[in-house]
Amino acid sequence: MKKLLSILLICAVAGLAFAAPAKKAAKAKAPAKTKAEFVVVESDEYDAGKEDPQLTAGIAQFLNADPTVTKVSYKDAAADPKLANLDYSFLPLYLIKKTDDIRTKLEKHLQYGYAQENEDFIILPHQTRSGVFNGKTAKPGVMEIFVMSQCPYGALAEGLVLQAQKDGKLPQDKEIKIRYVVNYDEKNGFSSLHGSAEWEEDIRQLLIAKYYPEKFWKYLEIRNKDYRSSRWDKAMEEAGINVKKIMKKFDKEGVELLKEEAKYAQEYGVNASPTFLWEGKVQLDFGTASQLEGFSFLNPNAAAKTGAAAPAGSC
Repeated sequence: MKKLLSILLICAVAGLAFAAPAKKAAKAKAPAKTKAEFVVVESDEYDAGKEDPQLTAGIAQFLNADPTVTKVSYKDAAADPKLANLDYSFLPLYLIKKTDDIRTKLEKHLQYGYAQENEDFIILPHQTRSGVFNGKTAKPGVMEIFVMSQCPYGALAEGLVLQAQKDGKLPQDKEIKIRYVVNYDEKNGFSSLHGSAEWEEDIRQLLIAKYYPEKFWKYLEIRNKDYRSSRWDKAMEEAGINVKKIMKKFDKEGVELLKEEAKYAQEYGVNASPTFLWEGKVQLDFGTASQLEGFSFLNPNAAAKTGAAAPAGSC
Protein backbone atom coordinates (compact mmCIF):
# COMPACT_ATOMS: atom_id res chain seq x y z
CA MET A 1 0.00 0.00 0.00
CA LYS A 2 2.87 2.40 0.84
CA LYS A 3 4.36 1.74 -2.60
CA LEU A 4 1.09 2.48 -4.33
CA LEU A 5 0.46 5.61 -2.28
CA SER A 6 3.95 6.96 -3.02
CA ILE A 7 3.26 6.91 -6.74
CA LEU A 8 -0.24 8.29 -6.22
CA LEU A 9 1.35 11.19 -4.34
CA ILE A 10 3.81 11.86 -7.18
CA CYS A 11 0.94 11.92 -9.63
CA ALA A 12 -1.06 14.24 -7.36
CA VAL A 13 1.81 16.72 -7.00
CA ALA A 14 2.42 16.70 -10.75
CA GLY A 15 -1.24 17.47 -11.25
CA LEU A 16 -0.90 20.76 -9.34
CA ALA A 17 0.93 22.24 -12.31
CA PHE A 18 -2.31 22.22 -14.24
CA ALA A 19 -4.49 23.65 -11.45
CA ALA A 20 -3.87 27.37 -11.96
CA PRO A 21 -4.60 27.57 -15.71
CA ALA A 22 -7.75 25.55 -15.14
CA LYS A 23 -9.20 28.32 -12.98
CA LYS A 24 -9.04 30.79 -15.85
CA ALA A 25 -10.71 28.50 -18.30
CA ALA A 26 -14.41 27.90 -18.54
CA LYS A 27 -15.67 25.00 -16.50
CA ALA A 28 -14.78 21.86 -18.40
CA LYS A 29 -17.02 18.88 -18.43
CA ALA A 30 -15.75 16.22 -16.02
CA PRO A 31 -14.31 13.24 -17.88
CA ALA A 32 -16.63 10.28 -17.97
CA LYS A 33 -15.76 7.56 -15.52
CA THR A 34 -14.59 4.24 -16.81
CA LYS A 35 -15.48 0.85 -15.39
CA ALA A 36 -12.99 -1.00 -13.22
CA GLU A 37 -13.59 -4.68 -12.54
CA PHE A 38 -11.78 -5.70 -9.36
CA VAL A 39 -11.15 -9.28 -8.34
CA VAL A 40 -9.99 -9.57 -4.73
CA VAL A 41 -8.63 -12.96 -3.74
CA GLU A 42 -9.18 -13.40 0.00
CA SER A 43 -7.84 -15.66 2.72
CA ASP A 44 -9.92 -18.68 3.68
CA GLU A 45 -8.53 -18.55 7.25
CA TYR A 46 -8.28 -15.03 8.68
CA ASP A 47 -10.32 -11.83 8.44
CA ALA A 48 -7.11 -9.82 7.97
CA GLY A 49 -6.84 -11.37 4.51
CA LYS A 50 -10.13 -9.92 3.28
CA GLU A 51 -10.83 -6.96 0.99
CA ASP A 52 -10.10 -3.49 2.36
CA PRO A 53 -13.01 -1.36 1.06
CA GLN A 54 -11.10 1.89 1.68
CA LEU A 55 -8.22 0.66 -0.44
CA THR A 56 -10.62 -0.41 -3.19
CA ALA A 57 -12.24 3.04 -3.14
CA GLY A 58 -8.84 4.76 -3.21
CA ILE A 59 -7.62 2.81 -6.22
CA ALA A 60 -10.92 3.39 -8.02
CA GLN A 61 -10.69 7.12 -7.34
CA PHE A 62 -7.16 7.24 -8.76
CA LEU A 63 -8.40 5.43 -11.86
CA ASN A 64 -11.47 7.74 -12.05
CA ALA A 65 -13.50 4.59 -12.35
CA ASP A 66 -16.71 3.08 -11.07
CA PRO A 67 -15.61 -0.15 -9.39
CA THR A 68 -17.29 -3.51 -9.31
CA VAL A 69 -15.78 -6.01 -6.90
CA THR A 70 -15.79 -9.78 -7.12
CA LYS A 71 -14.44 -11.51 -4.02
CA VAL A 72 -12.89 -14.93 -4.53
CA SER A 73 -11.59 -17.28 -1.86
CA TYR A 74 -8.03 -18.50 -2.24
CA LYS A 75 -9.31 -22.07 -2.60
CA ASP A 76 -11.55 -21.12 -5.53
CA ALA A 77 -8.89 -18.93 -7.13
CA ALA A 78 -6.36 -21.76 -7.07
CA ALA A 79 -8.86 -23.93 -8.95
CA ASP A 80 -9.64 -21.29 -11.60
CA PRO A 81 -7.43 -21.65 -14.73
CA LYS A 82 -7.30 -17.86 -15.19
CA LEU A 83 -6.20 -17.31 -11.57
CA ALA A 84 -4.32 -20.46 -10.69
CA ASN A 85 -0.73 -19.39 -11.47
CA LEU A 86 -0.58 -16.10 -9.58
CA ASP A 87 1.55 -15.33 -6.53
CA TYR A 88 -0.67 -15.88 -3.49
CA SER A 89 2.06 -15.56 -0.88
CA PHE A 90 0.23 -12.58 0.67
CA LEU A 91 -3.55 -12.08 0.79
CA PRO A 92 -5.66 -10.20 -0.11
CA LEU A 93 -4.39 -10.05 -3.68
CA TYR A 94 -5.86 -7.24 -5.77
CA LEU A 95 -6.49 -7.80 -9.47
CA ILE A 96 -8.03 -5.35 -11.94
CA LYS A 97 -9.34 -6.57 -15.28
CA LYS A 98 -6.99 -5.15 -17.88
CA THR A 99 -8.24 -2.57 -20.37
CA ASP A 100 -6.21 -0.14 -22.45
CA ASP A 101 -7.44 2.77 -20.34
CA ILE A 102 -6.61 1.17 -16.98
CA ARG A 103 -3.24 -0.04 -18.20
CA THR A 104 -2.36 3.49 -19.31
CA LYS A 105 -3.31 4.92 -15.92
CA LEU A 106 -1.19 2.32 -14.13
CA GLU A 107 1.73 2.45 -16.53
CA LYS A 108 4.12 3.98 -13.99
CA HIS A 109 3.22 1.31 -11.43
CA LEU A 110 4.09 -1.35 -13.99
CA GLN A 111 7.26 0.48 -14.98
CA TYR A 112 8.55 0.66 -11.40
CA GLY A 113 7.51 -2.88 -10.52
CA TYR A 114 4.76 -1.93 -8.07
CA ALA A 115 2.25 -3.73 -10.27
CA GLN A 116 2.48 -6.70 -12.62
CA GLU A 117 0.32 -7.83 -15.50
CA ASN A 118 -0.74 -10.90 -17.39
CA GLU A 119 -3.07 -11.38 -20.31
CA ASP A 120 -6.19 -10.68 -18.25
CA PHE A 121 -5.27 -8.56 -15.22
CA ILE A 122 -3.23 -5.79 -13.70
CA ILE A 123 -1.94 -7.34 -10.47
CA LEU A 124 -1.36 -5.24 -7.34
CA PRO A 125 0.42 -7.42 -4.74
CA HIS A 126 0.84 -6.74 -1.00
CA GLN A 127 -1.11 -3.50 -0.95
CA THR A 128 -2.59 -3.76 2.56
CA ARG A 129 -0.89 -3.13 5.90
CA SER A 130 -2.84 -6.05 7.38
CA GLY A 131 -2.96 -9.36 5.57
CA VAL A 132 -2.16 -13.05 5.59
CA PHE A 133 1.06 -14.77 4.59
CA ASN A 134 -0.38 -17.69 2.71
CA GLY A 135 1.43 -21.01 3.00
CA LYS A 136 3.48 -20.13 6.10
CA THR A 137 3.61 -22.65 8.93
CA ALA A 138 1.20 -21.68 11.70
CA LYS A 139 2.41 -20.89 15.22
CA PRO A 140 -0.81 -21.23 17.24
CA GLY A 141 -1.26 -18.62 19.96
CA VAL A 142 2.00 -16.76 19.27
CA MET A 143 2.11 -12.97 18.83
CA GLU A 144 5.44 -11.70 17.50
CA ILE A 145 6.08 -7.96 17.75
CA PHE A 146 8.75 -6.68 15.37
CA VAL A 147 10.48 -3.58 16.71
CA MET A 148 13.50 -1.38 16.24
CA SER A 149 14.96 -1.07 19.74
CA GLN A 150 15.32 2.73 19.49
CA CYS A 151 12.00 3.40 17.78
CA PRO A 152 9.49 5.30 19.97
CA TYR A 153 6.57 3.36 18.51
CA GLY A 154 8.28 0.03 19.11
CA ALA A 155 9.03 1.08 22.71
CA LEU A 156 5.38 2.10 23.07
CA ALA A 157 4.20 -1.35 21.93
CA GLU A 158 6.49 -2.93 24.53
CA GLY A 159 5.16 -0.49 27.12
CA LEU A 160 1.60 -1.59 26.42
CA VAL A 161 2.62 -5.21 27.00
CA LEU A 162 4.38 -4.24 30.23
CA GLN A 163 1.29 -2.37 31.45
CA ALA A 164 -0.89 -5.38 30.62
CA GLN A 165 1.47 -7.56 32.67
CA LYS A 166 1.05 -5.25 35.66
CA ASP A 167 -2.72 -5.14 35.20
CA GLY A 168 -2.98 -8.93 34.87
CA LYS A 169 -4.47 -8.57 31.39
CA LEU A 170 -2.06 -10.71 29.38
CA PRO A 171 -3.80 -13.72 27.81
CA GLN A 172 -2.56 -16.76 29.71
CA ASP A 173 -2.84 -19.17 26.80
CA LYS A 174 -0.84 -17.01 24.36
CA GLU A 175 2.83 -16.15 23.96
CA ILE A 176 4.28 -12.73 23.15
CA LYS A 177 7.72 -12.62 21.58
CA ILE A 178 9.80 -9.58 20.60
CA ARG A 179 11.52 -9.74 17.19
CA TYR A 180 13.82 -7.17 15.61
CA VAL A 181 13.72 -5.19 12.37
CA VAL A 182 17.26 -4.99 11.00
CA ASN A 183 19.05 -5.44 7.67
CA TYR A 184 22.14 -7.55 7.06
CA ASP A 185 24.34 -8.47 4.12
CA GLU A 186 27.79 -10.03 3.98
CA LYS A 187 29.43 -6.99 2.39
CA ASN A 188 28.06 -4.20 4.57
CA GLY A 189 27.09 -6.00 7.75
CA PHE A 190 24.15 -4.74 9.83
CA SER A 191 22.20 -1.58 9.22
CA SER A 192 19.31 -0.15 11.20
CA LEU A 193 17.22 3.00 10.86
CA HIS A 194 18.60 4.64 14.01
CA GLY A 195 22.21 3.67 13.42
CA SER A 196 24.69 1.18 14.85
CA ALA A 197 23.65 1.87 18.45
CA GLU A 198 20.25 0.39 17.61
CA TRP A 199 21.41 -2.91 16.19
CA GLU A 200 23.95 -3.25 19.00
CA GLU A 201 21.06 -2.85 21.45
CA ASP A 202 19.13 -5.48 19.48
CA ILE A 203 21.99 -7.92 20.11
CA ARG A 204 22.06 -7.21 23.83
CA GLN A 205 18.31 -7.74 24.08
CA LEU A 206 18.50 -11.02 22.17
CA LEU A 207 21.18 -12.30 24.54
CA ILE A 208 19.19 -11.19 27.60
CA ALA A 209 16.09 -12.94 26.24
CA LYS A 210 18.12 -16.14 25.82
CA TYR A 211 20.09 -16.18 29.08
CA TYR A 212 17.85 -14.14 31.39
CA PRO A 213 14.33 -14.70 30.03
CA GLU A 214 12.76 -14.07 33.43
CA LYS A 215 14.42 -10.60 33.53
CA PHE A 216 13.93 -9.61 29.90
CA TRP A 217 10.76 -7.55 30.38
CA LYS A 218 12.16 -5.93 33.51
CA TYR A 219 15.17 -4.83 31.48
CA LEU A 220 12.93 -3.38 28.76
CA GLU A 221 10.92 -1.47 31.35
CA ILE A 222 14.08 0.16 32.67
CA ARG A 223 15.84 0.58 29.34
CA ASN A 224 12.90 2.10 27.52
CA LYS A 225 12.76 5.00 29.94
CA ASP A 226 15.76 6.31 27.97
CA TYR A 227 16.39 3.84 25.17
CA ARG A 228 18.96 6.06 23.44
CA SER A 229 21.13 6.43 26.51
CA SER A 230 24.61 4.93 26.24
CA ARG A 231 24.27 3.59 29.80
CA TRP A 232 22.61 0.32 28.87
CA ASP A 233 24.92 -1.34 31.38
CA LYS A 234 23.19 0.50 34.23
CA ALA A 235 19.82 -0.79 33.00
CA MET A 236 21.21 -4.34 32.97
CA GLU A 237 22.59 -4.04 36.48
CA GLU A 238 19.32 -2.61 37.78
CA ALA A 239 17.47 -5.55 36.22
CA GLY A 240 19.85 -8.02 37.91
CA ILE A 241 21.69 -9.08 34.75
CA ASN A 242 25.39 -9.96 34.61
CA VAL A 243 26.79 -7.40 32.16
CA LYS A 244 30.09 -9.23 31.62
CA LYS A 245 28.33 -12.50 30.77
CA ILE A 246 26.22 -10.79 28.11
CA MET A 247 29.10 -8.86 26.57
CA LYS A 248 31.35 -11.92 26.36
CA LYS A 249 28.78 -13.42 24.02
CA PHE A 250 28.17 -10.23 21.99
CA ASP A 251 30.67 -10.61 19.14
CA LYS A 252 30.01 -14.21 18.20
CA GLU A 253 26.76 -15.65 19.50
CA GLY A 254 25.00 -12.29 19.67
CA VAL A 255 25.93 -11.41 16.10
CA GLU A 256 24.67 -14.77 14.86
CA LEU A 257 21.38 -14.31 16.71
CA LEU A 258 20.86 -10.94 15.03
CA LYS A 259 21.68 -12.39 11.61
CA GLU A 260 18.84 -14.84 12.17
CA GLU A 261 16.53 -11.97 13.10
CA ALA A 262 17.44 -10.11 9.91
CA LYS A 263 16.73 -13.22 7.87
CA TYR A 264 13.40 -13.78 9.62
CA ALA A 265 12.24 -10.18 9.13
CA GLN A 266 13.23 -10.36 5.45
CA GLU A 267 11.21 -13.57 5.06
CA TYR A 268 8.08 -11.63 5.95
CA GLY A 269 9.12 -8.38 4.29
CA VAL A 270 8.88 -6.55 7.62
CA ASN A 271 10.44 -3.09 7.59
CA ALA A 272 8.27 -1.06 9.98
CA SER A 273 8.34 -0.83 13.78
CA PRO A 274 6.12 -2.04 15.28
CA THR A 275 4.69 -4.76 13.07
CA PHE A 276 2.59 -7.49 14.65
CA LEU A 277 2.68 -11.06 13.36
CA TRP A 278 -0.05 -13.33 14.67
CA GLU A 279 0.46 -17.11 14.61
CA GLY A 280 3.26 -16.80 12.05
CA LYS A 281 0.76 -15.91 9.33
CA VAL A 282 -1.16 -12.68 9.95
CA GLN A 283 0.44 -9.25 9.61
CA LEU A 284 -1.28 -6.59 11.72
CA ASP A 285 -0.85 -3.02 12.96
CA PHE A 286 -1.80 -1.48 16.31
CA GLY A 287 -5.48 -1.18 15.44
CA THR A 288 -6.02 -4.62 13.95
CA ALA A 289 -3.83 -6.39 16.52
CA SER A 290 -5.91 -4.92 19.36
CA GLN A 291 -9.05 -6.45 17.82
CA LEU A 292 -7.80 -9.98 18.45
CA GLU A 293 -9.31 -11.74 21.44
CA GLY A 294 -7.07 -11.18 24.46
CA PHE A 295 -5.05 -8.33 22.90
CA SER A 296 -7.30 -5.33 23.46
CA PHE A 297 -4.53 -3.80 25.59
CA LEU A 298 -2.69 -3.06 22.32
CA ASN A 299 -5.30 -0.46 21.42
CA PRO A 300 -3.41 2.84 20.84
CA ASN A 301 -5.84 4.59 23.20
CA ALA A 302 -4.35 2.51 26.00
CA ALA A 303 -1.07 4.35 25.49
CA ALA A 304 -2.15 7.01 27.99
CA LYS A 305 -1.67 4.46 30.78
CA THR A 306 2.06 4.30 29.97
CA GLY A 307 2.40 8.07 30.09
CA ALA A 308 3.22 8.17 26.36
CA ALA A 309 1.38 9.77 23.51
CA ALA A 310 -0.72 7.53 21.30
CA PRO A 311 1.18 6.45 18.19
CA ALA A 312 0.74 8.39 14.98
CA GLY A 313 2.81 6.14 12.78
CA SER A 314 5.74 3.73 12.80
CA CYS A 315 9.51 3.83 12.32
